[in-house]
Amino acid sequence: MIASGEISLQTHGAGDTQDITAQVRQQVKDSGISAGTVNVFVTGSTAGITTIEFEPGLTADFQKMWERLAPKNIPYEHNKHWEDDNGYAHVRASLLGASLTVPVTNKKLGLGTWQQIVLVDFDNHPRNRTVIVQIMGE
Repeated sequence: MIASGEISLQTHGAGDTQDITAQVRQQVKDSGISAGTVNVFVTGSTAGITTIEFEPGLTADFQKMWERLAPKNIPYEHNKHWEDDNGYAHVRASLLGASLTVPVTNKKLGLGTWQQIVLVDFDNHPRNRTVIVQIMGE
């Protein structure tokens, strides 16, 4: 059996990190699937999905790490072509990845105690984001 749904979010850009665990958990519960996997996928090329301990210190560390890996203030060829100054956002999103797969057992997400599913929006302005949630199993 396969169940699909969506989560819609308004983000602020600039590394805005939003915990979507509760929404994913609810979709798993509503699916009726007790064992399988859930795939969480963000559409767009300037945001990503991962797991993290969603607390202020770690989210600040996460932001600093991205600035070290793909700084905003260096030249990006993308910016020359499109003149939108978000080349760094595309690079960061590609490093993080657009999707995440989590096991489902006994109708519950297989996450650790301090592990939450987050969407990170790297773009340079607010966006309406769509996250596709697809649960597969029985």
